[in-house]
Amino acid sequence: MPFVKTHIPDLLVFEPRVFEDKRGYFYESYNKGLFSDAGISLEFVQDNQSRSGQGVLRGLHYQLNPFAQDKLVRVISGEVLDVALDLRRGSPTFGQWHGELLSAQNKRQLLVPAGFAHGFVVLSESAEFFYKCSALYHKDSERGIRFDDPVLGINWQLPAEKLLISDRDASLPSFADAEFNFEYHDAGSQTS
Repeated sequence: MPFVKTHIPDLLVFEPRVFEDKRGYFYESYNKGLFSDAGISLEFVQDNQSRSGQGVLRGLHYQLNPFAQDKLVRVISGEVLDVALDLRRGSPTFGQWHGELLSAQNKRQLLVPAGFAHGFVVLSESAEFFYKCSALYHKDSERGIRFDDPVLGINWQLPAEKLLISDRDASLPSFADAEFNFEYHDAGSQTS
C-alpha cells in the first residue's frame, strides 16, 4: 500500500509507485480510485502552487470549520520540510507536530487532514510546492499559529537568521492564543 502512517492519526505519507527508465520517470500523483481503496474519500476542488527560495517559511496556516481544508501536498522541484500540527481537540496527539522531507527526488506527498495547521520551509536553493485542497480558500476563516512558538518546539532544520517569513506569518498568535474549532473523530476518519 502506498500510504504510510505517521505517529499522528489520519496524517499519512503517500509514496506513489514510480516507473523509471532511461527516458525518465512516470507516476500518478493522484488517483481517486487508489485513495478510495485505502478508505480516503476526499473531493479536491482547488490546486495551489508556489515557488520560493531557500529559507522561505510559509505557515502555520489553516481555515476554521466549516471551511477547513484537507490538503495533499508535494514538491515539484527542490526540497522542503513540510510540517503538520494536530489541532483536533480530543486527539491523542493534540498539539503534536510531524515533519516530513518532501522533494522532487523522493516524490513523497503528505496528506494533511482538515483540523491541522500546515507549513513548510524550503531547504534547497529553491522549491516549487504544489497542493490540492478539499475546500476553496475562504479569507474570513483563515487562521494561523506562529512557526517559532517554543511550546511547539518545531525544528525547521535551518537557523533562525536564515529564515524568510512574511510580516503576516511573523505576527500570528501562539498555539495557546490561537483560535481553532476542530474535534477529533476516531476510527481513521478524515473528518474535523
